[in-house]
Amino acid sequence: MEINLFKLCSGLRVLGYFMILLVAGIIGISYYAVVFLTCGPQLLRGGFHSFLSFAIVIIFHVLLILLLWSYFRVVFKDPGSVPENWRAVSAEENLGVGSSLAAVDDGFERRSRGGYCIHCQNGKPPRCHHCSVCQRCVLKMDHHCVWVVNCVGARNYKFFLLFLLYTFLETTMDTVVLLPSFINFFADAKNHSSTPSNLALVFLAFVLNLAFALSLLCFLVMHASLLSSNTTSVEVHEKKGTVRWKYDLGRKMNFEQVFGTKKSLWFFPLFSQDDLHNIPALGGLDFPTRSDVEA
Repeated sequence: MEINLFKLCSGLRVLGYFMILLVAGIIGISYYAVVFLTCGPQLLRGGFHSFLSFAIVIIFHVLLILLLWSYFRVVFKDPGSVPENWRAVSAEENLGVGSSLAAVDDGFERRSRGGYCIHCQNGKPPRCHHCSVCQRCVLKMDHHCVWVVNCVGARNYKFFLLFLLYTFLETTMDTVVLLPSFINFFADAKNHSSTPSNLALVFLAFVLNLAFALSLLCFLVMHASLLSSNTTSVEVHEKKGTVRWKYDLGRKMNFEQVFGTKKSLWFFPLFSQDDLHNIPALGGLDFPTRSDVEA
């Protein structure tokens, strides 16, 4: 009996739903430990510590809102699907028959060459890859993330990066806030100054937040490097064999290919209509390339 490994991979989607519950649980534990057990008593005492705790609670909630907003945008936003019967277009057809490959867009050419997916039996745009978990081709696929039960691709990569950023900031702040309680954990347990359940929650929240903050820092550094060179996780191997990466347009343009040009929306999981209309890369089907690199 033949076993279809690609079908087995689709079972990972079930794991993703447990990950969503895990995220909700971690947020719940952290919220209770930081807001109610740590900052709450300080707010009741008054004075400078009360003011500091109030500021922490405000920042905590702002980061939490931005974190959840970005998270749900990654979960529910389609990363980009290939239109039915899409076909690859040559550079000559794209720029016009008989025209030279003249550089456009400040010295960069716009090409729409692609390939063919044997699994989907459909055309495959450039930078598009087939996801074994989702069982479909994803535009400018970066990776399939079990934490969001979705692929990260052209149309939700910005939301994913913001989710990483705000989660890192939130967990780092939680770790700093809970550090004194963690240091005094054994003394509080010996003196019975708090209930065992509250002590256990504070201890667990500190360990979880510290672990996530450290791991997210590594992910942020990695994706910052990928963003600066306009590379996806699945393109890293392909890029190693090249002298110049054809999609590397310079740090400023690389950043705008993901976050758009409207600065007021850079830190929000949103795009302006102008950017969606004027930056084809955000759609995932067409990407400008360096004019000094062969396609």
